[in-house]
Amino acid sequence: MTVTDPVAIGQAVARMLDEQRFSDVADRFAPPLRALVSATALQQAWDAELARTGPISAVGEPVIEPGGPWAGRVSVAVTGERGGFTVVMSLDDAGLLSGLQFTAGAWEAPPYAHPDAFEEQEITLGSGSPAVPGTLSLPRGRGPWPGVVLLSGGGPFDRDATSGPNKPLKDLAWGLAGRGVAVVRFDKVTYAHAAQVAELKEFTMAEEYVPHAVAAARLLQSLPGVDATRVFVAGHSMGGKVAPRVAAAEPSVAGLVIMAGDTEPIHRAAVRVAGHLASMSGDPQMAELLETVTRQAALADSPDLSPATPAADLPFGLWPGSYWLDLRGYDPVATAASLDRPMLILQGGRDYQVTVQDDLTRWKAGLGHRPDVTIRVYDADDHLFFPGTGPSTPADYARAQHVDPQVVADVAEWLLKWDRTAGQRVGQDAGRERPH
Repeated sequence: MTVTDPVAIGQAVARMLDEQRFSDVADRFAPPLRALVSATALQQAWDAELARTGPISAVGEPVIEPGGPWAGRVSVAVTGERGGFTVVMSLDDAGLLSGLQFTAGAWEAPPYAHPDAFEEQEITLGSGSPAVPGTLSLPRGRGPWPGVVLLSGGGPFDRDATSGPNKPLKDLAWGLAGRGVAVVRFDKVTYAHAAQVAELKEFTMAEEYVPHAVAAARLLQSLPGVDATRVFVAGHSMGGKVAPRVAAAEPSVAGLVIMAGDTEPIHRAAVRVAGHLASMSGDPQMAELLETVTRQAALADSPDLSPATPAADLPFGLWPGSYWLDLRGYDPVATAASLDRPMLILQGGRDYQVTVQDDLTRWKAGLGHRPDVTIRVYDADDHLFFPGTGPSTPADYARAQHVDPQVVADVAEWLLKWDRTAGQRVGQDAGRERPH
């Protein structure tokens, strides 16, 4: 059915949270959100907010946000004794929660960003209905600068890869632009045109990323202040997985930065991650989720998979059978190995989603022998390259953080020092693995 009263839904969900009825809230999750967040994880994120704000003293009225790719986006302000935060709910056409975030306020620039050193402008990539908006971050001065296209992970992400109060791609863009790198980031087509994409009978990872990434690279190459021979692609998570495919489609791409790029087949990784979370939480709902994901992964691996297989029957509930068939036929390491381009491969040591053992080992096996490939592990960093201690959990993403400054500095240094025309890296660490 169609959502007719998002305000009523917002009121109901806010009331359940205030009453700590987390299972009732989880029952309202759309399948993709249910595959990622349990009632226990929701409670942990809620408790983390209350630890900062103190007991709740007031819950505001729902406010409908105009526009956006969902049927409705509703915000509810929550006030505590020592501060407040906002519950942001995204509703699908059936009135289910396709997104739920707790935001403590506006994003703040990380300490390593220097906004006076660059300027930003809105751009559009592509033409017609699939066109997507984006942002160009351009260093001040004359250049020539290297350029980089940023690709976010799997799912309907905006240009900043917004996750709760965090914007890791904006951290990276601002950190790089302030160091003399031109940057383009953009809303994924699954974010900007969610309803239109959902109506497609067939859709693939290549269609989700490649056309707009290639358009972004060509835009950078056309700018007077950018060195057209040094335009790179940097992808995070699934964006890192697909980055070699972008470079294969656009030979002018100078090289790749792969950040927590997954190489393990995603349906198998989904079972591993669900099992990890179930063992950590002891939540019976997570055990049920593991059973569901295991069944869905078996279908993704099955010869019975077809383009017509519904997304709801497959892991995450996000992508139809055509998407999974495309994933099954794509080997990111083999594709990367076929490219004569330099690469910087980065991995967080505390990442439980894309791991050193399950994913980085494949990058190292296929590319570690090459002198133009540099591999670095940041032992303290999680999947979003946020530094911390102890086991990483989904609740960590609800806390405001920034991308590790060492990661930003290393990416900037690599982009600035690689000289493709000379055929070599300016420096001594190419091909070496360096832990942090």
